[in-house]
Amino acid sequence: MVARAPRKRMYRTMQGRMVDIEKLRAANESVQAVGNMNVNARGDVLGAGGQVVTKKETVIKKYYEQPKGRASDTPSRGRPMPAPKVATVKPVQKTTPVAKPAAPKVEPKKGIDAALDGLE
Repeated sequence: MVARAPRKRMYRTMQGRMVDIEKLRAANESVQAVGNMNVNARGDVLGAGGQVVTKKETVIKKYYEQPKGRASDTPSRGRPMPAPKVATVKPVQKTTPVAKPAAPKVEPKKGIDAALDGLE
């Protein structure tokens, strides 16, 4: 079996131009990426003045060396469940309704006073 040569990734733009994406990536590898992460397009961490502080390989190596968590020996179904917390409810005290003082009787307005009420 004969191995094929790697195929170039050529894309056609909306205007009909052909663009080689791999060539474009390689040309802009050291340009600072847009955003607030302070990295270049390759993934290197940048410091003041755009100088490379940490290489991409070091960042990836450090990421995969970190422990992700610990597996439990007993499945979650086999573990005893904690007792549910029971909320205590206070009994409602019955109160006698307090009589409100009677409002003074207001006589309805008559005549011109009633017609002018609300006009200012």
